Amino acid sequence: MAWWGWALIWTALILGLLGMLAWFAIRLFRKAMKTADALAELGDKMAVLENAFAGADATTQQKPRFSPAIFQDAAELGFLRQQERAEHGRRRQARRDSRIDRGKLLTHTPTNLEDTASCFRT
Repeated sequence: MAWWGWALIWTALILGLLGMLAWFAIRLFRKAMKTADALAELGDKMAVLENAFAGADATTQQKPRFSPAIFQDAAELGFLRQQERAEHGRRRQARRDSRIDRGKLLTHTPTNLEDTASCFRT
């Protein structure tokens, strides 16, 4: 094959590669622009939510303002999580105690105690 045939093949391959890279770049740019638009829309929604939370704080009980965890201090988040776990443990213990009390009432009624005592007398 002549040298100009190889040059023609390689030129076509390089132009094809550049065309494909340009096509990928255009697709990537369009996706990035759609992502930026979606992020802007999300920011607008977050602003509306923050305003709603701020309005709710003024009219109702003082609820904490929404703040994403990623922007908070790790030590503060750890302390809050520890408080939540302690409160959860207290609620579980209270539920457990109430179930035990209810179970004791069911199994230790006066009629049950009399029946049990009569079984042991014979």
